[in-house]
Amino acid sequence: MSAPTEVTDSVHPVDQLRPVHKLIPFAIQHVLVMVATPISAVFLITKALELPQDMTSALLSAVLVFSGLGSILQSIGVWKLGVRLPFVMLPGGAGTVLFISIGQGTDLQTAVGAVILTGVFYIFAVTLFVRVLKYFPPLVIGVIVIVIGVNLIQVTGKLITGQPDSPEFGDPKNLLLGFVTIAVTVLCFRFLPGLWGRLSIAIGLIGGTVVGAFLGMTSFGEQMAGPIFAAPTLFPFGMPKFDLIAAIPMLLWALASMAEATGQTIINGEIVDRKVTPSRDVPRVVRADGIITLLGGLFGSTPMVTSGENVGIVRASGVRSRYVTAFAGVILILIGFSPLARILGGIPAAAVGGTAVVVFAIIAVLGVQMLARVDFHHTGNLITATVGLGVGLLPVLIPGMYSQFPPSVASLLGSGVAMSAFVAVVLNLMFNHGRSTAEATPEKPADSTTPVAPSDAAEATPEKPSAEAKGSAE
Repeated sequence: MSAPTEVTDSVHPVDQLRPVHKLIPFAIQHVLVMVATPISAVFLITKALELPQDMTSALLSAVLVFSGLGSILQSIGVWKLGVRLPFVMLPGGAGTVLFISIGQGTDLQTAVGAVILTGVFYIFAVTLFVRVLKYFPPLVIGVIVIVIGVNLIQVTGKLITGQPDSPEFGDPKNLLLGFVTIAVTVLCFRFLPGLWGRLSIAIGLIGGTVVGAFLGMTSFGEQMAGPIFAAPTLFPFGMPKFDLIAAIPMLLWALASMAEATGQTIINGEIVDRKVTPSRDVPRVVRADGIITLLGGLFGSTPMVTSGENVGIVRASGVRSRYVTAFAGVILILIGFSPLARILGGIPAAAVGGTAVVVFAIIAVLGVQMLARVDFHHTGNLITATVGLGVGLLPVLIPGMYSQFPPSVASLLGSGVAMSAFVAVVLNLMFNHGRSTAEATPEKPADSTTPVAPSDAAEATPEKPSAEAKGSAE
């Protein structure tokens, strides 16, 4: 057994620069899981707004490049921009839908103007938002994180099932492929040792894609057509138009995304065992979202948000280094300038959905873990969690329940994350104002509550490894 190295002893795992032979495959794993989101967002926009091929290529390039830049900014951090945690950035799902809605209701220049206004709103509104973060104790954050996880499962689960109103809904081949992908991922976690076990998410997706190829469900050949080189184009739809009224739904959505960023930042800090100070770190996350959204809007991109997609990967793999997600950002930028983006679009949607369900279910479980620390013998805590979850999950489980309200109101009420945050904060104040909120029971040892993936060295668990473990890893 060799002695622990000085770097392992003195540098937090979040700040450790992993060896290249480990950095690259871990970064690729993040990219494989997340790349379907920007690709599908662009294809959705181009189909809904009937964009020509050259605009589609420019938009796809812009979204991938700014996803990469945002991932680097959040992971590395510059001044007060970026939280310096293993995070990635992607186009917001609801933000993409709102972009399409504004574009259809007005024009693309107005939609782009709304994105730019949203970026500015992020930067300035976070100063006021940070003042209410003291009302987000573990009780409230746990509720929000569960709703985030369930919401992501509901959205990505449709990649397996298809849309309920489509002829492909419930196609047995898609269901089979989704469940095969999940099964391969689970078997990898169970039987693969060391580095391979920590790449179980990526291996599961690749395994699902191979099975999909045998079932004739891949479309790599169809994706080959198109330009060899692509690059973002400044103002691809013309000069932006700034219509504050048209932008209101997107600005309301931005408030909800700030609440979501709060939950994701705190849970990410817990996963990597780095203390998060919400009043300091959440503004860094939101400002970075704002800067990338603003710059991306100049190149036609939709609103960008720091994503929870990779949080589950970090927990499942045990790899906490922020340089992994930073390198994933570099890969995304390279993909954005190449035809590889279109080719990756040939991965079967059901395989992507199977992988995503595993990753996002982990996020929901982490929310449950946070609530496990709360004393539910106190009636106020019980009611706060119960009603917060109920109100937050309703629009997630019953999409469109607010469709008869005005669009701006429906956008806000239809955000399960926003509703769970608002209701939980209000009820927590009502029941716990003037006393220690969310009284927690003594926290159980991590190894008795949350199993981890096969790991090595300092990445093994959120707790610090023993000297023997570190030495043997070297």
